[in-house]
Amino acid sequence: MGILKGIHQWFKGKLVKSTLQLLSANVVAQAIGFCMYPLLTRWYSPQDFGLLNLFLSIGGVLLLLATGSYYSAIVLPKTEDRGAACFHVGMGCNVLVTLLCVLSLFFSTQIAALFGVPALADWYYLLPLYVFFSATWQLLNFWYVRNQQFGMVSTYQVSQSGINAGAKGIFGYAGFLQGGMIISVVLAPLLSLCAVVASSFAKLKPLLLVQPKVCKEVARTYQKFPLFSLPKQLVNYIGGNMPIFLLSPFFDLKYVGYFGMALTLSFVPLSLITRSFYQVLFAHVTQLVNQNKSIWKAYRGYLLVAVCVIAIGFTGLALVLPDLTGWLLGHDKWRMVGIYIQLMLPWLAIITLTNTFDFIFDIFGKQDKQFYVELALFVLRALALLWGIYLNDVWFAVMAFSYVSFLVRLLYAAYQYYLIHQYEKQRCNFI
Repeated sequence: MGILKGIHQWFKGKLVKSTLQLLSANVVAQAIGFCMYPLLTRWYSPQDFGLLNLFLSIGGVLLLLATGSYYSAIVLPKTEDRGAACFHVGMGCNVLVTLLCVLSLFFSTQIAALFGVPALADWYYLLPLYVFFSATWQLLNFWYVRNQQFGMVSTYQVSQSGINAGAKGIFGYAGFLQGGMIISVVLAPLLSLCAVVASSFAKLKPLLLVQPKVCKEVARTYQKFPLFSLPKQLVNYIGGNMPIFLLSPFFDLKYVGYFGMALTLSFVPLSLITRSFYQVLFAHVTQLVNQNKSIWKAYRGYLLVAVCVIAIGFTGLALVLPDLTGWLLGHDKWRMVGIYIQLMLPWLAIITLTNTFDFIFDIFGKQDKQFYVELALFVLRALALLWGIYLNDVWFAVMAFSYVSFLVRLLYAAYQYYLIHQYEKQRCNFI
C-alpha cells in the first residue's frame, strides 16, 4: 500500500503535469515516426539504413563537441543574464566546430574509406549543416527548459519528427534512396528550428544581448562541463555507437543497418520518454537544491514508476520482439532487429532507471567521477566488441556489448543513489 500511495502522490504533483506535456509531444512524435517505418523498410534496404546510421553516428560525435556541454549549464545560474551567457558560450563552440567540420570536407573520401563505406563521401558535405542546426537547437532547448517553456520543446519535437518522417517517405516513394534519408535528417532540425524561433521570438530577446565579460565568467564557473561532462558524453556516445563504428569495416553494412534499427526502435522512444522526465526534473531538483530542500521524494517517485514500467513492459516485449519487428518492418529479414533488442533489454532497463537523474552529477559537481565510470565502460565495451570481431560473430559481439553495458550501468545506479543519500544526510545535519 505504501508503494501505491507513493506513486499516486507523485502523479498528482505539478512536476508530473509538466512532464506529461513533454511526454505527450514525444508520444505524438514517435507515433509519426513509427507509422512510417513499415513503409520505409519496404523502400529502403538495410544497407541504406546502415549508411544513415553511420552518418548520424559521426554527426552525433561532432554535435557533442559543438556545444562544449555548456547546454547543461544554462539551467543552473540563478540570474537570467548568466543563463544567457551559458547559451552564448555554447554557440561560440558551435560556430568553431562547424567551421572545422567544413574544413574536413576536403578529406571526405579518406574519412569514408576509413569506415569502409565509400558511399559516405557522396553525402558528407551535409554534415556541417546537420551539426550546426542540431547543436543550436540543443542549446535553445535548455533555455526553454530553464524558463519552463515546455510547449516550445514539444512543438519542436513534433514538427521535427513529422518533417523527418514525411521527407523520408517522399524520397523513398520517389526512388531517391540512400541520400534521401540523409537529406531528411538534415532538413528536419533546420525547418523545425526556424518554426520554433519564429513562434517564440519575443521570448528570446535576452539571448540577443551578448555580454563578453559575463560569458568569460560563466565559462570559468562551469568549466567542469567541457573538462569532464563533455569527455564523459563523448565516451558514452562513442561507446553506445561503437558497434556502428567498429562493425562497419569488418562486416556487411546490413548488420550495421540491423543494429542501427534496433537502436532506433528501442532507444529513441525510451530516450524521449526519459528525457521528458529529465528536463522537468533537472529544473525542479536544481531549484530544490538551491533552496536546500529534500530531493528524495522526486527521486523515489520516479524509481517506483520506472520499476513498474520495466517489470510489466519489458517482460512482455521479451516474448514477442523478433516476430513483432518482422511484422512491423514488413519482412522476415528484419527479425534480426528484434533479436538484437532482446539482447539489449537488461541494458535498456538499467538506462531507464538511471538516465533521468544523470543531472545529479552536474548539480553536485561530480562530473569527474562520472567521466571515470564512462571511461571504464568505454574500454570494456571495446574489448567486448573486439572479442566478437575476433570470433567473426556479430551476434556474440552485440550480446557481449550489451551485457557489459548493463553491469557497469548497474554500478552507476548505485553511485547515483549514494550521492542523493549523502545530500539528504548533509541537508538534515545542516538544518
